[in-house]
Amino acid sequence: MTSELPHTELPHITVVGAGLAGSEAALAAARLGVRVTLYEMRPVKMTPAHRSGGFAELVCSNSLGGEGQLQSKGLLQAEMRSVGSTILSSADANKLPAGNALAVEREGFSAAVTHTVRTHPLITVVEEELSELPQGVTVLATGPLTSEALAANLVRLTGGEQLAFYDAAAPVIAFDSIDMEVVFRAGRYDQSADYLNCPMNKEQYEAFYTALEHARSHTPHDWEKLEFFEGCMPIEEIARRGPETPRFGPMKPRGLTDPRTGRWPYAVAQLRQEDQEGRMWSLVGFQTGLKWGDQKAVVQLIPGLENAEIVRYGVMHRNTYLNAPRVLGATLQLKADPTKLVAGVLAGTEGYLESAATGWLAGTNAARLALGLPCIVPPPESMLGALTRYLESANPDGFQPMNVNWALVPELPVPEGRKKLGKREKRPVMFRRGLDAFKSWAREAGLDVQDLELPALPTAELV
Repeated sequence: MTSELPHTELPHITVVGAGLAGSEAALAAARLGVRVTLYEMRPVKMTPAHRSGGFAELVCSNSLGGEGQLQSKGLLQAEMRSVGSTILSSADANKLPAGNALAVEREGFSAAVTHTVRTHPLITVVEEELSELPQGVTVLATGPLTSEALAANLVRLTGGEQLAFYDAAAPVIAFDSIDMEVVFRAGRYDQSADYLNCPMNKEQYEAFYTALEHARSHTPHDWEKLEFFEGCMPIEEIARRGPETPRFGPMKPRGLTDPRTGRWPYAVAQLRQEDQEGRMWSLVGFQTGLKWGDQKAVVQLIPGLENAEIVRYGVMHRNTYLNAPRVLGATLQLKADPTKLVAGVLAGTEGYLESAATGWLAGTNAARLALGLPCIVPPPESMLGALTRYLESANPDGFQPMNVNWALVPELPVPEGRKKLGKREKRPVMFRRGLDAFKSWAREAGLDVQDLELPALPTAELV
């Protein structure tokens, strides 16, 4: 989309933050012929985590996730490549060998993004910390270390209880990996059966506790200054208080009758529904900072979760994010002020790629608002559409940031005569379905779409 107007007469938006989300947002809006003022407080004011004033600096891992048609992040990467994402093109240009993952050389990647943003004729970069929310159409992409002044203004706009500064999350499990022959649905004392319950006998609990006791924890960064509160105490910290403490805390079996025995179990791990469709369930009271490999081993010792697919691992770290289901729409507009859009970690996403993708959508919708066009949402079969719909519709009670995973998108219908499809059968088909839906949607919205070369589907009979 282009315009013949002089630059000074073009519609204008503001983007705050030049991380992955903000950089992608600014470029997405500029591609649609909108002037962008991009505010970035670094290097004038540095954060405890960043080391440079470069845009899209990667402060933790240098990986943008797994590639290919079996990976949920692979689908999101393909969607972003199809609409000309600068984050993806810069990643491809600075790619390092990393097996099936898209890993990048940090400095070269950041330099490429920075150069593209700073040399775009419609983007003006202002190195300044904002303490007030800008007037007019604005994308807020200030990340997990949002400045205190801006956060205070966001609190006033959205409500004090809608902004969190600490991410204490439990593992989230894909429903189709839970053994419902063992797990039973029930509420305590025959109340509403809203929970899935994993019953343990004494021997199973003791094996679980021993593994939890010896599991390794993630070492936080110096700048995170983690503080544990009773309301979000990690399960491993609870266990350190003694072997009976979890059993009288988050794993108490009182009021839960196992239909197989007619008795209360020795201990129980409960799962609570995370999404409207019931494709994802989180372990109640299992906030954890365990290393992911150890975390998976401990979770899979829980009866009924022996083959659990963890779609989001538990984390304990410094963060700043909104309670998205209460304050955001799927277009990434704030309900309290639709001229303000939010992207990246602040919007309730987890991961570099998710930040960039929501930045692209927020920038696209901000430009459309400035041009007098309606905001748009990708289709639910696409990974980006599924993610933003989740942000809008997730359970707001105890909401935690989410990364992309296959449980977000609708399942494939099972062919007649089959009980279940394997991951290697269905995921390439879900990949192709999602990418095709995304590209068709983007073309209908008047966006430039690039065709990608993809290998043939290995399971053509499922299409």
